[in-house]
Amino acid sequence: MNFDDFYQQALKIKNLPLPGADSHYKMAPEVRMKLLKSKNFKDRNPKKAGVMALFYPDLRYTTHLLLILRNAYPGVHSNQIGFPGGKMEKHDKDLLHTALREAREEVGLRPENVEVIRELTDLYIPPSNFMVTPFLALGKAPQRFVPDKTEVEALVEVPLDEYLNDGNLIQQKLSTSYAQNIDVPAFKLKGYVVWGATAMMLSEIRELLRQVL
Repeated sequence: MNFDDFYQQALKIKNLPLPGADSHYKMAPEVRMKLLKSKNFKDRNPKKAGVMALFYPDLRYTTHLLLILRNAYPGVHSNQIGFPGGKMEKHDKDLLHTALREAREEVGLRPENVEVIRELTDLYIPPSNFMVTPFLALGKAPQRFVPDKTEVEALVEVPLDEYLNDGNLIQQKLSTSYAQNIDVPAFKLKGYVVWGATAMMLSEIRELLRQVL
């Protein structure tokens, strides 16, 4: 989809009610859904994080969404697909500041080249005890990403049409940090299986886009 057309329609998302947790649940394994619905995560004093869901034009002005493949490291999110973003630090004035700072550190995204449309629904991640706040943003022009090789294995630049294609919604047998060999709803994007928290956040964004495109 041409980015100029996408931009005009995406601005309408500012005034829509958020689909919220119900949209997250559509891409959550059953065992994880039970954890999320229990609400006992509030007693665990979760750490806060902000992530950036960025849509932008490529050089042909075709709309893309940026995801990243994280490097392998000792931790529950090692070598997974996710959004640029990370943990809130003491000097961050708010979670939007966190998301923009982390996106700059991880992929070289310059805040002045981004128009943030809105904050999306918080999502709790049980394995790492994080409460993540996603932000939907639009790049103002083709972006020159510079991935930090210590954190980012690869950029995953997903065409909008591929992301919205129902044929790329799949079920995959996976072993996670909380269950073994379970059926997990996922997206198949650019050859990668995108599941877990990222897929759940993608589900909410997808529902919003389908209302305006």
